[in-house]
Amino acid sequence: MNLETILLILTLVLGAMGWAVLGRVKRCGASGADQTDSAAQLSIVIPARNEELNLPRLLSSLAAQTIRPRETIVVDDASTDRTALVAREHGARVVASAPLPEGWRGKTWACHQGAAAAAGDLFLFLDADTWFAPEGLRRVLSEFEAAGGGALSVAPHHAVEKFHEQFSAFFNLVMLAGTGAFTLRGDRHAPRGLLGQFLLIERTAYQRGGGHEAVKGRILENFWLAERLRAAGVLLRCRGGQGVFSFRMYPQGWREVVDGWTKGFASGAGQTPLPILLLVIAWMFGLMSAPLGVVLASQPLAWLAAYALAVGQVAALLWRVGTFHWGTALFYPLPLMFYFAVFARSVSRARNKQTVAWKGRQIRAD
Repeated sequence: MNLETILLILTLVLGAMGWAVLGRVKRCGASGADQTDSAAQLSIVIPARNEELNLPRLLSSLAAQTIRPRETIVVDDASTDRTALVAREHGARVVASAPLPEGWRGKTWACHQGAAAAAGDLFLFLDADTWFAPEGLRRVLSEFEAAGGGALSVAPHHAVEKFHEQFSAFFNLVMLAGTGAFTLRGDRHAPRGLLGQFLLIERTAYQRGGGHEAVKGRILENFWLAERLRAAGVLLRCRGGQGVFSFRMYPQGWREVVDGWTKGFASGAGQTPLPILLLVIAWMFGLMSAPLGVVLASQPLAWLAAYALAVGQVAALLWRVGTFHWGTALFYPLPLMFYFAVFARSVSRARNKQTVAWKGRQIRAD
């Protein structure tokens, strides 16, 4: 067996690590339960800064549900647009944020105030750029009750519409892998992180974990809050949102994509459990080796077969997390190299304590 054959086998083995970290993305509502007793105690909290374009879709999707929460609260985080007016027009209660205190991030401060104003015994924190499918809220609450309460985080299915949005592909996959919730072990392995766009949690569990005050200075508060909740003995569950819950990230252009992922992705890698991180690195090494072998090796057909397997895997994984075009999987080295470049930028800015402009604020890369 020559060196090239050994490298080819190694590439296939490393590439298979993608299945190890993302081989079981269980859909929300897959249990088939249909309990909705908790809706009457549900307070929905939406932190919003300059979200007049996104809020109508989310609030309209909530209004279209067959079950109703106790209340929907939009925390207006010093918006300079029509966020508050749009929220009221769609029936939400608006809480005007107090000035941002020293040491807090905008989102954590808004969530903290929303929780303080909420009347329910069950909190649902949602990002403003998300929305529910018909009956999505019922399926979420059913999943939560079937899991036994605690805290449930749902990974929104990424609605991808423009070309530049395709380049978020590997950020989506790594974001899910980083939670440790979607490995082949499934629920037998407790998640180490939560998804930042959706958190359904009992008031008592939220308080036991210290709430958003305990993670007030973090951009990726979902990872840090998960650590606090796990230490407090709160049951954590993560599910995929396909057919239930969606979002659209960074539709405004390349600058938004780059800055959006830069502001916290290095921190997310630092919070990823080491075994998961090593598996992700191995997987990406395998993904990059396959196309290099096609171009450089003496057995191009064998390497082309390896590349075809990699394309099939990436396509299957992307189908689970969003509406990505088939061409994104076929030419996956391009979004993968984009991922490497933005990740390196995030690491550099975090180490040098540089800031990123985001929604009118200068945010230090975490």
